[in-house]
Amino acid sequence: MSGLRTMMLLSALTALFMALGYTLGGGAGALIALLVAAGMNLFTFWNADKIVLSMHDAREVDAQSAPEFYGLVRDLAQRAGLPMPRVYLIDQPHPNAFATGRDPEHAAVAATTGLLSMLSREEVAGVMAHELAHVRNRDTLIMTMVATIAGAISMLANFGLFFRGGSNENGHGNLAAGLLAVIVAPFAAMIVQMAISRTREYAADAGGAQISGDPHALASALAKISDKAAMIPNPVAQRNPAAAQLYIVPSQVSELFSTHPATEKRIAALQEMGAGLGRSPAAAAQRASALSPVRAPARRRSSALDPLGRD
Repeated sequence: MSGLRTMMLLSALTALFMALGYTLGGGAGALIALLVAAGMNLFTFWNADKIVLSMHDAREVDAQSAPEFYGLVRDLAQRAGLPMPRVYLIDQPHPNAFATGRDPEHAAVAATTGLLSMLSREEVAGVMAHELAHVRNRDTLIMTMVATIAGAISMLANFGLFFRGGSNENGHGNLAAGLLAVIVAPFAAMIVQMAISRTREYAADAGGAQISGDPHALASALAKISDKAAMIPNPVAQRNPAAAQLYIVPSQVSELFSTHPATEKRIAALQEMGAGLGRSPAAAAQRASALSPVRAPARRRSSALDPLGRD
């Protein structure tokens, strides 16, 4: 049902993009806009992971440089039946994590050092299992394509503020229609993008709980990092707000304009799932508090790093 809903929302976003192009420039305008969007999608399909990782100044780690974290991800990937993804660390106090890549064979997962220092081992496992669920569900590609189309709609709408194609004879030059498209289309695209992301987050929470085997650990992690994620600055999200949809917890706190469901609702769903498995939140919290966090290795010299990774 979640996949069907996502396809319907993605189709609506594409139709909105084409309608905006037609309103502003007629058939020719719609065709040009579609070609531009296609080019953007093609570029992001092959390079999204490199763009995202470079944006965060992420450093790739392995079994030698980060044995605890890398081993944790390796074990979770085996449980999920996934190829081993590339593993990255981001030297940043802001607690968060994300997954990227066009498919499971070219996937990468990343976490900040702030997240590793804040959570217990089981909580980190819950977070990374959530990200691997995104990989298994192929969400990383879908969300990249959605973000690209939504960005193209906003770009086209801004362009329409200055140039309106068509003529009054065929109706495309109508000022009211052009202004309506410019004002409404970006807002509608944002709503569709948020709806797609929210459905994906619920599915990734459920998948992550299944992979890690502990819904309460993921719920505990979400509770710990949600407030801190809003309080501790995230320079990448500040420079590029579209990056917010990547993270397990968004930097913004408004549910209306967030790409994620309310954290309280996600925690409630996970606790309900845990109760169905016969596990109590109190026992999970006691077990998590007794575990040491996953230690992040010290940052090495940048000259020895390949932050973009390899295909």
